[in-house]
Amino acid sequence: MSQNACWRRLKALNERGILKGSTARLDRRKLGLGLVVFVMLRTRHHSAQWLEDFRRHVQTIPEVVDFFRIGGDYDYLLKVVTESMDSYDAVYQRLISRVELDSVTSYFAMEAIAEQRPLPL
Repeated sequence: MSQNACWRRLKALNERGILKGSTARLDRRKLGLGLVVFVMLRTRHHSAQWLEDFRRHVQTIPEVVDFFRIGGDYDYLLKVVTESMDSYDAVYQRLISRVELDSVTSYFAMEAIAEQRPLPL
């Protein structure tokens, strides 16, 4: 495919809202980000205002790279990428400092078997 054809296809995908920007995949370990933590959160609060306050708070924490509201035993799932256990503790302290949470459970990844896979199109 020619360069112009590729550019037109990317532009069309962007205009249709299918393409949501472009990114470079970085090697987190080479950047010193060796710890991945999946944080499961439970709360007693389910009001729209509490969720908005919580959402704003979490989005100020750059180490939180993914953030989901989920169904099941927990209410929210966060993926945290950071340098070390000490740096994760700082993220944890920041996370719990502004909103009331019922429980916080952390799962530490030992190995990334498949990470940042492309969407199944």
